[in-house]
Amino acid sequence: MINTFNDNDFEDKIKQEEISVIQFSASWCSPCKALTPVLEKLSSNYEGKATFYYADVEEGGINTGSAMGIRGVPSTIIFKRGVEVDRLVGFPGPDKVREFLDKSI
Repeated sequence: MINTFNDNDFEDKIKQEEISVIQFSASWCSPCKALTPVLEKLSSNYEGKATFYYADVEEGGINTGSAMGIRGVPSTIIFKRGVEVDRLVGFPGPDKVREFLDKSI
């Protein structure tokens, strides 16, 4: 399951959770639209290990996206207790996304 992310969630949730995965995206972005269902499906594999979020960089996640240096969407970042441990920019396909997640979760 992917949760909707808002800027307040970084302090309230991301810094408190062991592992968080945030997909920074935009509603107009075609690769973002392709990545979202892949992350939705993969998130079930990591249930109890990581919490997944969707952050729209033009709406609820605009400040966090800017603070994280997001320059292109989609950008998926894995955090451990609020500290970035890995980043994937773009959508290289389902297999590469799975490898990215497996490496850090």
